[in-house]
Amino acid sequence: MGQTLTEKLIARACGRDAVTPGELVTCKVDLAMMHDSGGPRRVKPMLERLGARIWDPDRVVVITDHYVPATDDDSREIVATARDWVKTAGVRHFHDSIGICHVVLAEQGHLRPGIFAVGGDSHSPTGGAFGCYMFGIGATEMLGVLVTGEIWLRVPQTIRLEWTGHLAHGLSAKDMMLAMCARLGMDGGRYQSIEYAGPTVRALGMQERMTLSNMAAELGAQAGIVEADQTTRAFLAAAGVASVDIESWQGDADAVPAELHRFDANALAPQAAAPHSPANSAAVTDHGVVPMHVAYIGACTGAKLVDLRMAAEVLRGRRVAAGMRLLVGPATAQDEAQARTEGTLGALLQAGAELLPNACGACAGYGAWRFEAGTRVIASTARNFKGRMGSSSAEIWLGSPYTVAAAAVTGHLTDPRLLLDRASGIVDRGN
Repeated sequence: MGQTLTEKLIARACGRDAVTPGELVTCKVDLAMMHDSGGPRRVKPMLERLGARIWDPDRVVVITDHYVPATDDDSREIVATARDWVKTAGVRHFHDSIGICHVVLAEQGHLRPGIFAVGGDSHSPTGGAFGCYMFGIGATEMLGVLVTGEIWLRVPQTIRLEWTGHLAHGLSAKDMMLAMCARLGMDGGRYQSIEYAGPTVRALGMQERMTLSNMAAELGAQAGIVEADQTTRAFLAAAGVASVDIESWQGDADAVPAELHRFDANALAPQAAAPHSPANSAAVTDHGVVPMHVAYIGACTGAKLVDLRMAAEVLRGRRVAAGMRLLVGPATAQDEAQARTEGTLGALLQAGAELLPNACGACAGYGAWRFEAGTRVIASTARNFKGRMGSSSAEIWLGSPYTVAAAAVTGHLTDPRLLLDRASGIVDRGN
């Protein structure tokens, strides 16, 4: 029997020709990513107590994104610790305050097919969009990786989520994810490896694929992988990666996943998730008319360049409804700069958007952007857990950037297709 891509990636990392689900193996780590919240401030004192050094500083990437901009003494100390530690430890790959770690990691060319990577954040499966194996770990596990360059894991089963059909105008990878969360639940991934497949997935650009892999965490999976192809190669070439092997990193045709779930994009409607779980998803129209106070386009899941373009398509020539606030925090400085150059950001600002820093911000409840009691928010984020983004009585709804922008215009939950010019074509998904 052939090997799934998951099994091939893990076999390479542990120096084997093949692996079997359920086996315990020790894997060599090609890349370890940390951010300011769970990184240096956690591992620095542990390394000092051990008197240990990093196994290979060139395989470590540190990104500040949670506590930036630093607005209080605690935040300033946390960020300063990261800045000082990378110098002491000899870490050259340090990206300071230029955006959210998962998106920065990709646009800076650190990811590529075939590698085995770990990240100090639960949404680290984002990296799997590039045909690699990447998952999130805690600070203690990260300590072990930093000292040894290795980590053990139980070889996961492969769960294949296959999409056929065409995404209609006004639908996106976020709608696909919310539909999968509704059908499979937040434990549907069973801490195994999800592989997204099918013609619908192959038609997506890299930033849309990143949304799928990112939210493998919301399905309870360890990893979320998309096989690499020419779309992968083109994105990485633009990020400065000269040579990309995609041929070696495909699952075998005769590989049999542990589970296979099929979805039809032709039957998909814009989705929204009611508080307080992504699994509370249904078609936007099934929820009825739900008034909103704030529309938030932000986070690694929902504020990349392609997401900003979706929102701008709805908002161009329109204004935010009276009494509504539209908050936009582009995922990275690079995406913000491109959005500004091409006019996408201008369309958002002219509609009345308030521009936020390139940071995690409200998504993780950091800094000044926490939602107060009784506030009802429609957000492009990955999670809407109770109390995550502010008060425990704030109501956070989830939707695609199209859906968030539509609510900003109408003041209530709205099917974005009602506001889109069907003759205008589909938003550029090339990123």
